[in-house]
Amino acid sequence: MDTFLQQVINGLTAGSVYAVVALGYTMVYGIIQLINFAHGEVVMIGAMVAFTVINALVPSGLPALAIVLIGTGCAVPVCMLVGYSMERLAYRPLRGAPRLAPLITAIGVSIILQHLALMIWSRNVLAFPQIISSRTFFIGEAAITSVQIAILAICVALMGALALLVYRTRLGTAMRATAQNPQVAGLMGIDVNRVIAATFVIGAALGAVAGVLFGTYYGLAQYTMGSILGLKAFSAAVLGYIGDLTDLCQYGLLARAINDCEGGGHFILFGSNYQDVFAFIVLILVLVFRPQGLLGERVGDRA
Repeated sequence: MDTFLQQVINGLTAGSVYAVVALGYTMVYGIIQLINFAHGEVVMIGAMVAFTVINALVPSGLPALAIVLIGTGCAVPVCMLVGYSMERLAYRPLRGAPRLAPLITAIGVSIILQHLALMIWSRNVLAFPQIISSRTFFIGEAAITSVQIAILAICVALMGALALLVYRTRLGTAMRATAQNPQVAGLMGIDVNRVIAATFVIGAALGAVAGVLFGTYYGLAQYTMGSILGLKAFSAAVLGYIGDLTDLCQYGLLARAINDCEGGGHFILFGSNYQDVFAFIVLILVLVFRPQGLLGERVGDRA
């Protein structure tokens, strides 16, 4: 039970970051029906920019929290500019094109951003500065750190703020109207292009914060880190770390039948190296059985 509780804590922490990343995908898809494959690279750029700024400020003697906030403050506008540029230069000219064209363009933008990051930050895995001291608290035998608590709180706050923006502001009303029917929204006086650009910018800002949280939590950053961030979810984060639960040597009958268990050995059926496998299995199952989403409902294609 302690192992399960520990994995729930780890999964909630990682899953909350993935949820913030996913918001960028769902916002763009809800507005223009486009899966923005380059959004993961926006998250990566946020992490890389924060890494550069934090590394540069560490010798300054500033408080650790101030350094991280400055790094995040630099990453957010950079990612917002990247998000706006993507929409303005790559996606807006293809607004009326067949759906395959912007889809391929999104993949192309993703590759371009990856290689730009490769040229700037190299192909090496970079050690994200761990400058914030962390305290550990225990729930039974399960441990949760102050960094994990902060990540959960920040992610919940971001999701709450976005909900308030969407449902309690004029911009949110315009976004919902544009998602419902952009042609009618335009006839009602809504600047559809501005709303779509704002959606990309907001999603990019969330991606920047998620990149900083990801780097802070895992302690690493790399130019390829954004490629599968959008495909992982809470279930993958939990199921991918079940090595202790699937050690067959802890089960009496199986242990006697497995040679590797002799002398206190271990035979892990599924370990952490399977985390991406679980992510894609869950993705395929959802697409097959619930293509409208776990909590969604079937709707007809809009005119």
